[in-house]
Amino acid sequence: MSAGHNTASDGQLLSIVQRIERLHEERKALADDVRDVYGEAKGVGFDPKIIRKLIARRAKDAGALAEEDSILALYEDALSRAGTRGEGA
Repeated sequence: MSAGHNTASDGQLLSIVQRIERLHEERKALADDVRDVYGEAKGVGFDPKIIRKLIARRAKDAGALAEEDSILALYEDALSRAGTRGEGA
């Protein structure tokens, strides 16, 4: 980039910055909508924390999810054998 002023480049930069700003505004609006839906879920008796976990699990590849579940079960079994349930964690 040159240090001089180029009207075409300035206009292009402004356009890019404005598009990015619009996308940030849209992302915030979407995040607000998602928050509202979680609030709605909570209002009818669902646990939003569990729904978040459910959504994260649904987004994962089936093989990766099965492997993760298998390792989790293995770790839980090891902790069970060690006699700890996570008190004070």
